[in-house]
Amino acid sequence: MISPLVPLADQLRPRTLDDVLGQEHLLGAGRPLRRMVESGRLRSIVLWGPPGVGKTTIARLLAEKAGADYAELSAVSSGVKDVRAVIERGRTAQAEGRQLVLFIDELHRFTKSQQDALLPAVEHGWITLVGATTENPSFEVIRPLLSRCTVFTLQPLDADALERLLERALAGDSRFGGIEIEDRSMLLALSGGDGRKLLTGLELARDLLQPSQSVLTREHLRAAFSSRQMYDNGGEMHYDIISAFIKSMRGSDPDGTLFWLARMIESGEDPLFIARRMLIFASEDVGNADPYAITLATNVMMAVERVGMPEGRIILAQGATYLASAPKSNASYRAVESALEDARRFGAAAPPLHLRNAPTPLMKQLGYGRGYRYAHDEPGGFVEQQYLPDELRERVYYHPTDHGREAAIQERLARLWPGKKYR
Repeated sequence: MISPLVPLADQLRPRTLDDVLGQEHLLGAGRPLRRMVESGRLRSIVLWGPPGVGKTTIARLLAEKAGADYAELSAVSSGVKDVRAVIERGRTAQAEGRQLVLFIDELHRFTKSQQDALLPAVEHGWITLVGATTENPSFEVIRPLLSRCTVFTLQPLDADALERLLERALAGDSRFGGIEIEDRSMLLALSGGDGRKLLTGLELARDLLQPSQSVLTREHLRAAFSSRQMYDNGGEMHYDIISAFIKSMRGSDPDGTLFWLARMIESGEDPLFIARRMLIFASEDVGNADPYAITLATNVMMAVERVGMPEGRIILAQGATYLASAPKSNASYRAVESALEDARRFGAAAPPLHLRNAPTPLMKQLGYGRGYRYAHDEPGGFVEQQYLPDELRERVYYHPTDHGREAAIQERLARLWPGKKYR
């Protein structure tokens, strides 16, 4: 029987490694973590994964399975002094033939000096570090410490794992007796792969029921769950979602674009951040295939700033679907990157004399501006002459595509400059 005084998530915490749900790729028979602990010696590891997938539970169970001493610190509330105290415990345990597992929750919040303090202890085996992080350890954990650990990636709980967790909760808590859930799939979706969130939201939804009610409706579930919890404006998910948004636009999929846009809007992302990324995209990925795209994106950003939310969502959607549906070209982006590379290599290259300004008699005497032909005075407004430094006179940076309006640009340049390979 589950006590109403203890959070459901804590009551249902797995008691053995076999009870852990959703991480079979690490804990199944013959899998890396299972083999490590069954070999009799647990090594220093980093568990990287989203919230509510069992990182803390796995750390405790691994230490128990290995028969090791166990210590736990939180990077939020612990300092170097606490770390050193545990390290001293580890040295004593090692001298007595025992292994000490130190679990550090939210390892990414440890400062560089705190992480540095762990290095000799991990190196000499005074402690076996099990660090947990929701952030990419490549960016948040110092390289010397990371090189001494094996990183294991935990996955969000899939629908099957969440369904099994839900069944455990309903079967073990008398408070759910006789209560039905109107939309289980909605409940699982709102959990976002987070087991703790599923159980916490389920408890809150149950508490929202009136005495006469016996069905957890969709309204109860919406009230109990906050979609904003599935998105961290300063964390990795922030960058993953905007990346998916941009790549959907680049892939000309307006439906994928709208879904990721909706995720950001629903999660409280700054609409001007979204608009700015759309403006960059209009130039980098649409470019001259549709020159109007950058005008539209600029107007979208200005309109969102002036109108605000929630109406701004309509403006963002219009701009995003246009950009997703537009023909694409990154030729301008590639051209400027190539030109920048040459600018770094040929920083001393001088303009041809005929392109230089000649404001003084001496400069005219030296040949500045001599032979320059004014394009507007020529038939068709064009004259073929050298515009690049001598070292780069044959260089072609801009290679227009045959997409959208850029196809006409390609055709015109090829006609004007037959000696250059624009196609």
